[in-house]
Amino acid sequence: MNQQVMLKKIKKMQDEMVATQKEIEQTVFTASAGGVVSIEMYGSKELKAVKFVDGFKPEDDEEIEMVSDMIVAACQDAYKKIEKTTEEKMAKYQAFLGGFGGLF
Repeated sequence: MNQQVMLKKIKKMQDEMVATQKEIEQTVFTASAGGVVSIEMYGSKELKAVKFVDGFKPEDDEEIEMVSDMIVAACQDAYKKIEKTTEEKMAKYQAFLGGFGGLF
């Protein structure tokens, strides 16, 4: 394969990688915890929304602390979903670039 063909293939792969990364960043991931709280987070790891089940109102400081823990747990779950999706969608590019001895 000559250099120009290889460079075109690399450029196409780079364009696909950028498009895939944008797609992931714009995807909204949803996670919930405790059946009370759910969150929506963009693939860029920007929090979009925190929602509670209808009618939920914390009664005391202990419940507020519990809700805080649930929000953290839901965010952690969303982060894991984002990481998994990113790994799955970007794996083909990493395999391709790995063939270049880690030059990229």
